[in-house]
Amino acid sequence: MMNPLDAARKSDRSPARHIRIAPSLLAADFARLGEEVRAVQAAGADLIHFDVMDNHFVPNLSVGPMVCAAIRPHATVPIDVHLMVSPVDRIIPDFARAGAAIISFHPEASVHVDRTIGLIHEQGCKAGLVLNPATPLHWLDHTLAQLDLVLVMSVNPGFGGQAFIEHTLSKVAAIRARIDAQVAAGGREVMLEVDGGVKTDNIGRVAAAGADVFVAGSAIFGTPDYQVTMAAMRAAALAACGG
Repeated sequence: MMNPLDAARKSDRSPARHIRIAPSLLAADFARLGEEVRAVQAAGADLIHFDVMDNHFVPNLSVGPMVCAAIRPHATVPIDVHLMVSPVDRIIPDFARAGAAIISFHPEASVHVDRTIGLIHEQGCKAGLVLNPATPLHWLDHTLAQLDLVLVMSVNPGFGGQAFIEHTLSKVAAIRARIDAQVAAGGREVMLEVDGGVKTDNIGRVAAAGADVFVAGSAIFGTPDYQVTMAAMRAAALAACGG
């Protein structure tokens, strides 16, 4: 029996699959956030990834809705907010008002996952569910049809600059198979995002497994030319999925 990763590599996904690069502001210069947002957009960013950590759900503290609202006037692409906070429902409306286009959360941070997905949609945002490296796929059994995005963490959340966890590729492939089956049955398309240790030298393998949205922090902001870096990442991803 073919494993999910091999199936994903052999599947006839469209060469026109929309590859999106989402620079993570966690690795940006916080003294120049507005300028950094404008710079990565000019360099070709499709989304701005905004990591929110509470020093409770994850062992780090980052930024809140006021910072999101502050960068919103600089953003010409959607702001992709990843909430690593618990409990999560209370703060969702704040980020919607602050300008988030996509809000993703961890199922472990919600008492009622279906209700949280509904709350995000009620606020006029797209809803995403985040799966950590050890989070089982059964969370998608009764939620995938309501989601706009699934975010697979390829590191354990809380800190930037971590090394990519290889076994998450099989998880990405299994989720891609679920999304493709849902679309084939007439259901909604769902973006498949990967966050953690994604770089130019491994983005091809992540794309081949089935991802179409790629979060990168230090791999972009730690380079001298954002445009050259993102162009190389996009080319590698497109080549891996037949583009």
